[in-house]
Amino acid sequence: MSRINLLPWRDQYRQEKKQEYFTILGGVFMLTAALAYFWVSSVQGAIEYQNQRNALLQREIQLLEKQVAEIRDLKKRKAELLDRMRVIQGLQGTRPVIVRYFDEMARAIPDGVFLLDLKRTGERVEFKGIAESNNRVSSLMRNLDESEWFDAPNLTSVKAAPEEGELANEFSMSVRTTVPSSQQEEVK
Repeated sequence: MSRINLLPWRDQYRQEKKQEYFTILGGVFMLTAALAYFWVSSVQGAIEYQNQRNALLQREIQLLEKQVAEIRDLKKRKAELLDRMRVIQGLQGTRPVIVRYFDEMARAIPDGVFLLDLKRTGERVEFKGIAESNNRVSSLMRNLDESEWFDAPNLTSVKAAPEEGELANEFSMSVRTTVPSSQQEEVK
């Protein structure tokens, strides 16, 4: 039997297999690197796209916030204008009533009574004056009580005022204003 040496052939075969293994390993590495690159770039693209969408939404939100602020400002101004209109309408409606109060006050004041100070707070009218006698003050209270425009006269104080006359008195009183039912319909 002859002896054949197969060692160089096996070494060569091993070298080829080793070369094939490294080639396949390099191909798999390249394919993995390419897939990783494409995956990372697609994720980066998705992130950039989402950031663009977020930026667009932020701009739109800022525009909407400005519009909401303008709407709030307009509503506030509308409410202020409506309040002013109500006040003006109230003043326009009660303008003749105030004239009637002064007219009734002038009719209720008897001779010998002089008003020095007149102040209105809500429905109360407070006034100070000088009367020639106590009877004049009583007459003023009766006249105010009989008036349709005034109610509940209340004498607060009476002091002697000798510098104004022998029987003269300084007085202060308050009365509540009312609107007769026949006039309430006209005011409305």
